[in-house]
Amino acid sequence: MVGVDGSSMATDERDAGVHVLPLTVEYGGREITITPTLVETERGPILIDAGPEGAREGIRTHLRSLGYELTDVWLILITHHDGDHAGGLAALLEDVDAVVATHRAEAPYVRGEREPIKGDGDRYPPAAVDIELAAGVRFPTLAGPMEVVATPGHAPGHVSLYLPEGNLLIAGDALVADGDEPLSGPKPHFTPEMEQATESVGRLADREIDHVVCFHGGYVDRGSERIREIHEELRA
Repeated sequence: MVGVDGSSMATDERDAGVHVLPLTVEYGGREITITPTLVETERGPILIDAGPEGAREGIRTHLRSLGYELTDVWLILITHHDGDHAGGLAALLEDVDAVVATHRAEAPYVRGEREPIKGDGDRYPPAAVDIELAAGVRFPTLAGPMEVVATPGHAPGHVSLYLPEGNLLIAGDALVADGDEPLSGPKPHFTPEMEQATESVGRLADREIDHVVCFHGGYVDRGSERIREIHEELRA
């Protein structure tokens, strides 16, 4: 079962699963709230997105509140290479001997072989990538299998994560929840390929989803019906 309660997505302490880690950080000259996510496995926790530079201590504090240390994280999965998702990865790896995974199209940006598409020339420290992901890859977790879903558009190799046993989508930036609507499509200003991103939302709409975690906006008790509405709005 994947349960929900604001900062820890477990209905009670007996429920294993998925935990949102909301952080308020400085990024791009302003204060933003972001939501990395922790997914528990028998091997230890998976951290989805590292946040920007400066996020490490906030992540450490969240993990301790859940009974973990940073050193317990065995896998850091980066949904895409934007600085607010991957900028803090190198600092995390100073404290964590974790495997790093991202989509094969995102890996060159994370490694520093290419400059970030939305960067201004002052890029974040590069980091090694150990696993290059493809759509359909599944990770066993205590909340059931977690599937990598290709959702390009916001970034060339953007991925979301789908946990079918809980009908839960960890959307990354394929969807957002920090605007006027409880759940919206990707922000056009930050999405170089909106047509491709719209197609990605359409693929998500075909999944059986009851609730969503967005990196920008956190947990939303909305699912497939709202995602289909978003897809139609984007196509209009």
